[in-house]
Amino acid sequence: MELTLAEAERLADAALGEGRKQGLPPLCVAVLDAGGHLKVVKREDGASFFRAEVAIGKAWGALAMGESSRHLGERLKDRPAFLGALSDLAQGKMVPVAGGVLAWRGGELVGAVGISGATSDQDEACALAGLAAAGLSPSKG
Repeated sequence: MELTLAEAERLADAALGEGRKQGLPPLCVAVLDAGGHLKVVKREDGASFFRAEVAIGKAWGALAMGESSRHLGERLKDRPAFLGALSDLAQGKMVPVAGGVLAWRGGELVGAVGISGATSDQDEACALAGLAAAGLSPSKG
């Protein structure tokens, strides 16, 4: 079963709500389906215009490599040549820093969420809150 628009909107709204609760700067959240297609993007008032591309890049990289953007960045930090090759192959679409998280429903990968606007750790925390609110999980188990 694919990620529904209602789930994607619930995820995005909850993630932005978590950012407001934490008093974070204006955020942008992007939700992709399992095929990497954009379902929802929301950019809060005051968020810079490039935030959407960064949020999409975090989610896209997580989907493309099958792991969170945090894990991808950590795994590749000592392999800059490989990271560069991946970036070239992805035509610059991948952002391998925390804030991009896979979205699972049970054992099925249904998409990913990416957030940009605060620190990468804060972005990731908002993504996790959004997943929970939408009844999704960041891991298969």
